[in-house]
Amino acid sequence: MYNKAVLMGRICNDLELKTIPNGASVLSFRLAVDRAYQIKGEERKADFFNIVAWRSTAEFISRYFAKGRMILVEGELQTRQYVDKNGSTQNVVELVVIPIPTLTADTIPRPPLRTAAHQWAPPPFLREARTILWKQVRTTTTRSDPNSEF
Repeated sequence: MYNKAVLMGRICNDLELKTIPNGASVLSFRLAVDRAYQIKGEERKADFFNIVAWRSTAEFISRYFAKGRMILVEGELQTRQYVDKNGSTQNVVELVVIPIPTLTADTIPRPPLRTAAHQWAPPPFLREARTILWKQVRTTTTRSDPNSEF
């Protein structure tokens, strides 16, 4: 089975980071996502989605985002039920955000240092193409300066 959703929109409410009894951080908010189409003469419509983030992802979002800011979230859709104040059972669909990989100076891959022993060389097929092209150019053009490449 495959369950993945990616949404980009604006945060609708003030963000309130909560901590549950086991110590995990949780953040719930609504996301307004504009529809891709607009009927001529009408305002653009938006859909509103419930978003839930846990632990470090919740802390990251609450620290760097706020109401009205654009955010892109990726996660999986989950359903849950609860009983409201009137005793009725309600069904909710939420996008549970997958953890965002955090990059630090220690985790960012660094390109290797260039030394004389590790100079970049074109792959063989490029060297062959350059040789063929050079042969064609030499046979089809005349050069006024014998020291120029072309």
